[in-house]
Amino acid sequence: MNKGLLYALLAYASASLFHHVHNATFLAAYPNMPPGLSMLGVYAAWGAVTAVGVIGYALVRMGYGGPGLLLLAVYGGCGLDGLAHYVVAEFSAHSLLMHLSILSEVVTGLLLIALCIRAALHAKKAGTFDRPVQPG
Repeated sequence: MNKGLLYALLAYASASLFHHVHNATFLAAYPNMPPGLSMLGVYAAWGAVTAVGVIGYALVRMGYGGPGLLLLAVYGGCGLDGLAHYVVAEFSAHSLLMHLSILSEVVTGLLLIALCIRAALHAKKAGTFDRPVQPG
């Protein structure tokens, strides 16, 4: 895994954790959240999403670049789910810290997706996308 992709993965993982912790801690302050959503539910969602990223990372490290990069891109795509906050309530209904937590997750998720695509295209060109390669 190249350093850029690794840094993007770490940035997204940090942003995702920050957003979910902020969301869980200030759940009542987030506008129009589903009434049945609990702090535990927010952390469970973070755990499920993070598992996708951990499995993707493990696959890449084991040399299964294609499936691993796909899962890492899906993991990054999960960060776009934060945009749903703006579907259920107007942009102006959120605090500055809410915006920071949501948008940092979105931006780093998009960066992770872009770098996964770049790595996949490079692997395809090198002929290593469809078969296990030596981890690196």
